[in-house]
Amino acid sequence: MNTHLWDRYKIALGLFILIILSSIISPDFTRLTNIQNVVQRISIMGILAIGMTFVILSGGIDLSVGSVLAASACLTAGAIKYHNLPPGIAILIGLLGGAFFGFLNGIFITKGRMQPFVITLAIMTSARGFAFLYTNGQPITLEPSEVPLIINLGLGKLGGLIPVQTLIFAIVAIGAHFVLRYTSFGRYVYGLGGNEEAVRLSGVNVEMVKIFIYTISGMLAGLGGILMVGFQNGLANANFGMGYELSAIACVVIGGTSLAGGIGGVGNTVIGTLIIGILDNILNLKGVGTYVQEIVRGAIIIFAVYISKRKE
Repeated sequence: MNTHLWDRYKIALGLFILIILSSIISPDFTRLTNIQNVVQRISIMGILAIGMTFVILSGGIDLSVGSVLAASACLTAGAIKYHNLPPGIAILIGLLGGAFFGFLNGIFITKGRMQPFVITLAIMTSARGFAFLYTNGQPITLEPSEVPLIINLGLGKLGGLIPVQTLIFAIVAIGAHFVLRYTSFGRYVYGLGGNEEAVRLSGVNVEMVKIFIYTISGMLAGLGGILMVGFQNGLANANFGMGYELSAIACVVIGGTSLAGGIGGVGNTVIGTLIIGILDNILNLKGVGTYVQEIVRGAIIIFAVYISKRKE
């Protein structure tokens, strides 16, 4: 029983210890403005990580989410700038654009019987190329006064306290947790990561489930792109999301989800995202350079994978 409790709550305990240590290392850490900054900055990455959780739980990988984020951001801003569409329609286009790239991942992986690593790497390149082609390599700048809805999604605060981005992240996390834990689709996701052949033999359309999983990942990356436009005060750039795919994977792995699939969940991914965000924040507060931060993050990922492998 004690071992079971340790396995279940060790990630949360690690987060608690990190918060205590961060408060001791830097008194600025506990200031309200800093806490708001932390939870706001992790929200986009957390949304991508939730989509990645679905993929990794099923035994796959999605390297395209950073590029899909950029493509969706450009589609959203371009719909307003180039085609004079209302912001609400532009947001829908951004979401559908992200879902489309995810759908392509799923189609090529299932119908073409190709490895997720190879296909999502190809879509990563293609989506980034599309973003540059669509924008002609130039940033798209929207006037904040013209798109208050999008700006509010990225920079607004509910009641002056809770960042709207963070609220959206929380809603996505709660919805994803419900889907994974309490629906047949969620059981299929876990089943694919545990024993795909057994799921297939039980009569489940494995191909459709996989396509839907990658579509979810793409749509959430699209949502991240829309929020990024708002967070950048109306700016969209084809360079958005560089390296975000690796950070999203890191959030999932640090949260304890097995790269082999079948073990983990959204709650742990949220904790993993918080751990990454707090680490980045405390290193920034102490003036640690970006390169050193990358080394620290890499070391933590290696440690998390090592612990995961030992558990398996």
